[in-house]
Amino acid sequence: MSSTSIGSRLEAELGSIAERCGCELLAARFAGSVLRLVLDHDNGDGGVTLKECEQVSREASALLDVEDFASGHYVLEVSSPGLDREFYRESDYQRFAGRQVKVTWRDPETAAKRTDVGTLDNVDGDGDGDGDDKLFTLTTDASTLTIRLSDVITTRLEPVF
Repeated sequence: MSSTSIGSRLEAELGSIAERCGCELLAARFAGSVLRLVLDHDNGDGGVTLKECEQVSREASALLDVEDFASGHYVLEVSSPGLDREFYRESDYQRFAGRQVKVTWRDPETAAKRTDVGTLDNVDGDGDGDGDDKLFTLTTDASTLTIRLSDVITTRLEPVF
């Protein structure tokens, strides 16, 4: 199911609500009739709490009602990114360097879609000197891969138990 943009103004207002509640809005996605807000914060104590999600949900609901979002026909979900959190920003690659990740990417040599699991390492500036392409290495059981961020489809933390 594809996502629909909620508009930059509304997303900024939802981001302000999250900030007032001590969180950061990572994503706001509207698909079907579900608006999903993903929250995070790096407070060192385990992440977003249920209380924070409830507070953001109450305040976001009030805003969305005033805005008559989706003509009032939607379900609002507010959550943390979870153990297998998706990467939403380039800074996530720095933040989670050294951790196990699952990367789905397009191999530029073959145009084939690949999924690899390994340790995220060596997040670097650029791939060809023009400053536009960030790189990282992924060390798997079989090899070490160098992947451009521009080739990544999704990256998620891989929970290790």
